[in-house]
Amino acid sequence: MSASHQRVEVGGAAPYRIDIAPGLLDDGARLAAHLRGRHALVVSDSQVAPLYAQRVRAALAAVRPDARLALHVFDAGEASKTLANFSGVIDALAALGATRDACIYALGGGVVGDLAGFAAACWMRGIDCVQLPTTLLAMVDSSVGGKTAVDIAQGKNLVGAFHPPRAVIADTASLRTLPPRELRAGFAEVIKYGAIVDAPFLDWLEAHADGLLAGDDALLAEAIARSCRHKAAITERDPFEHGERALLNFGHTFGHAIETEQGYGGLNHGEAVAVGMVLAARLSTALGLADAADGARLRGLLRRFELPTGLPAGLDPAALVARMRLDKKAQGSGLRFVLWDGAGKARVVADVDEAAVRAVLQDR
Repeated sequence: MSASHQRVEVGGAAPYRIDIAPGLLDDGARLAAHLRGRHALVVSDSQVAPLYAQRVRAALAAVRPDARLALHVFDAGEASKTLANFSGVIDALAALGATRDACIYALGGGVVGDLAGFAAACWMRGIDCVQLPTTLLAMVDSSVGGKTAVDIAQGKNLVGAFHPPRAVIADTASLRTLPPRELRAGFAEVIKYGAIVDAPFLDWLEAHADGLLAGDDALLAEAIARSCRHKAAITERDPFEHGERALLNFGHTFGHAIETEQGYGGLNHGEAVAVGMVLAARLSTALGLADAADGARLRGLLRRFELPTGLPAGLDPAALVARMRLDKKAQGSGLRFVLWDGAGKARVVADVDEAAVRAVLQDR
């Protein structure tokens, strides 16, 4: 394999492979290898489908001319990750006559992957799903690990299921059509892996920031593979988030509260996580867990990747805390956060004093 082609093997009860390279969406043999039956539904959104859906269908059809292939498209954006659009995918599977050996190909970013994966988990109590992530955020986070969900008015990802994919096929060439803001947002999740378990990765990202932002295929493949290896190792040890997997939520309790309070119309997910990580680092310092210098360095690296690091104006700290109480990562006994003892050393802290959280939110 070339430097721009990376492979990650995910173990556990339902093992699968992650392939990362440019041009994979046109690799019909690789795509069709995971279609056990005759029915395939490509699920995508209104931004990605015009760019890639027909190419994926053509690549599949060339290898599996006997297959029945259908396409289901919904409006792009986090606001579309709803039970109504979940029902739309279910209706598309019914119209296709999808049997238990059918496969969903989730072509798009995290919203498509989450929604299509959830539908795959539910149709006939579970059919195959191949994740075809087209955003950096999805390649390093949502496509890996099998967490699928939709949002409701009360919060993100409150309705969902654990459903590991049959494969993840990440075509890095698709990142060339990604809006610059979306590419930058993905680097928040990449940086997160350095923050929670791999401090040297932060040095590597600092050294290669220019090339990564410019879209260098080999650098992107390396960053994606390193991120996926960390996520795969953690999710393999803790598939249902009973312990260690919670570390992957560093910055997410704050970030999800920001997204929900803004009605999914302000910061996007990666941007909200970037701000959330800065707030988590600040809370760690306030609680005496980490040195302020670690937080300053993290903030500087996020800025290097042109990500926001401050709480957006107009958000009420009390309202954000109320959102956090409903977050699925909260416990009945009180607020729970992933904090850190410094770079590469994250930990879960339960029963965090709400006054300390409000103080961090008010310190702008």
